[in-house]
Amino acid sequence: MSDLTLTRRRIRAGLYEGILTTKARLKGEPVVELHLPDSSLGEVTLAPAAEAKKTWDVRARIPSLSINEGIQTYILKDGASGATLDTFAVVTGEPLDDDLRTEFALLRAELDMLKRAFRAHVNETGK
Repeated sequence: MSDLTLTRRRIRAGLYEGILTTKARLKGEPVVELHLPDSSLGEVTLAPAAEAKKTWDVRARIPSLSINEGIQTYILKDGASGATLDTFAVVTGEPLDDDLRTEFALLRAELDMLKRAFRAHVNETGK
């Protein structure tokens, strides 16, 4: 568990921007890292925010080499504890339409299965 809270402001032109806050007393400046699920993309830039104490402006450049077809999930982590502070996804590519339709079809099928199981359970226990 991290004492840090990261609130996303926006993602624009390949740059993640957010505000990092803490109520805890820290020794020095916090460290925030940008990751893909299987690799680290390095530390992000922190600058003390003018709004309040214990608050930093966060900027993370999204490396263009990490953007490929499909869904790429990026994770911002507390460098000290490894706790996840924020996640975001970049979705690209033409084959993605078919992937999303397939996922929705699977979700609908699972929901129908759950509805049938729930109705059967209610019928069995309700009598």
